[in-house]
Amino acid sequence: MSDVIRIEEHDDRIVATLNRPEKKNAIDQATIDALHALCQRLEDEPKTLILTGAGGTFAAGADIAQLRERGANEALEGINARAFMRVRELPMPVIAVVDGFALGGGAELAYAADIRIGTPTTKFGNPETGLGIIAGAGASWRLREIVGEALAAEVLLTGRILDAQECLAAGLITHLDEPDAARERAHTIADRITKLSAAATQATKRAYMAPRDAHPA
Repeated sequence: MSDVIRIEEHDDRIVATLNRPEKKNAIDQATIDALHALCQRLEDEPKTLILTGAGGTFAAGADIAQLRERGANEALEGINARAFMRVRELPMPVIAVVDGFALGGGAELAYAADIRIGTPTTKFGNPETGLGIIAGAGASWRLREIVGEALAAEVLLTGRILDAQECLAAGLITHLDEPDAARERAHTIADRITKLSAAATQATKRAYMAPRDAHPA
């Protein structure tokens, strides 16, 4: 596993820390490659995943230098979207500990989690329109599912940044703790998941992720 994501492995969970603090954990191609490798491991051997970021930032967006170098064909390939969808579809729950900024692609990665825990410095936003691009790796549909259409529209169309209390009120995060306590809470939730039936947990995740018309009336 590349050192852009630091891995701490336990019998029942993996803690994956985005590890480019000097770049505020900006998501570059190496990070995407490491996410794919991590997902492969968790698809082959399902475990709970705890996602977090080093240096007091979750991820402050995509790597702008690389983003500018991508051509139209690469944009159409949905490089980040495919990785984040894979995170979303992991068999076991994904818990994101969002300390500090989660912007752009960083926010979209956090949206792919099942459970999000924030800290007093948490800030979510999708400022893509200010860069002349769209939020095409999940925000344009997933944020609406999480917080509702009205707030999602304001975030996506105006570049509004949500602070920790706003995120908690909107249900974007379900807990708000100091950073160390947030990480501890993530492990407490993972402990609770471990005590449950893994098969039932995986089946439940598949069921709630399925389209509404796929469920019996």
